[in-house]
Amino acid sequence: MTISNITDIEWSPHAARLADELVAAGKLTDPRLAKAVQGVARHAFVPTYYQQTADGSWAERASIDDLAAVYTNSALITALATTPAGTTVLSSSTQPGLMTRMIEALHLADGKRLLEIGTGTGYNAALLVRRFGERNVFSIDVEPDLVDLARTRLAGLDMHPTLIAGDGAAGLPEHAPFDAIIATCAVPAISAAWIEQVRPGGVILTDLKIAPGAGSLVRLTRTTDTTVQGRFDATYAAFMDLRHIPGGSRPAFAVDRDHNRADYGTTSLDPNTPWTNLLVWFLASFELGPDIAYGYTIPHGGAIPAYSTTAPTASWIATSDGSWAEITLVQQNGLHSVAEGGPRRLWQMIEHAHRQWVELGQPGWDRFGLTVTRDVNIVWLDHPDSKHKWPVLR
Repeated sequence: MTISNITDIEWSPHAARLADELVAAGKLTDPRLAKAVQGVARHAFVPTYYQQTADGSWAERASIDDLAAVYTNSALITALATTPAGTTVLSSSTQPGLMTRMIEALHLADGKRLLEIGTGTGYNAALLVRRFGERNVFSIDVEPDLVDLARTRLAGLDMHPTLIAGDGAAGLPEHAPFDAIIATCAVPAISAAWIEQVRPGGVILTDLKIAPGAGSLVRLTRTTDTTVQGRFDATYAAFMDLRHIPGGSRPAFAVDRDHNRADYGTTSLDPNTPWTNLLVWFLASFELGPDIAYGYTIPHGGAIPAYSTTAPTASWIATSDGSWAEITLVQQNGLHSVAEGGPRRLWQMIEHAHRQWVELGQPGWDRFGLTVTRDVNIVWLDHPDSKHKWPVLR
């Protein structure tokens, strides 16, 4: 189906309803951005998407079959890849409410120049064009096919921002400087190239994830030629990892949880802590390191798939050095059993991070900040000169 066929259908009431939904949810306050949401046909950028079925497979859906579902504050999976480890999500259309919240967080005036890291479908670029003008919007994505599709769909709606296929970590030096860099992807550290390419006083907004699930949105301002600094957003957010090559993904690893060579103990801490207390997980990851895997154990061993109806018996975490921990979900006398193996005791690190979080007053995300130079990324609590600091491993 062509762009004209897609946009000939009655989509405007759905887009208007989406804008109203985002305003009511407090995720959209700028009337000019609300007008952009009302004026961009999301289904033109996501003509098809994927939903996971009860048996774990993925089914392709046509957006025009259910416009009401497409024009909601929901992420839509748009590209998949088959790997030895299974099906991997390559790209998605982010929740519109997260897009609008990030655009507003930039606090940019009219006529400012922006670089978007992660073109994806092109829908976010379309919102940026409607808000700031096509001459001021630049976008890069590692997947050439996605860039080509986004360019075609944007052009079909008479929008022509500058789109480039390449490694987003390198930015676009040939088009710098920018007033803002907005990255709709997760990065383990802030790229030195981004610091160089944003103007003094300019803004970098990205999802910092020092390990899987460990981090959130951070808004940074360039304060000197070599430094950006700022705070994490109060509300947690998560994006897929920035990839440096097309189709690439974080390398997977497997750790043998040999219970015959484990140390045993007990814990009163919730074994779901990696999922239910993301601040503790964040603090623990500075010690655990960036290469972490985690999941649930099914009764007969292995990791439980998301679509399984089998109840898990334990949670587990593992790191690439062969360390692992497995914690039973069922309590006995208020305690969970813990098995730990390998060179490090990972659950003890989680417990230490939890104690630290409590001693610090159980801070939320917005009490944490980040200072970045060309050489280091340093997380701090409350103030850059705080005694509580954590270096980010690269």
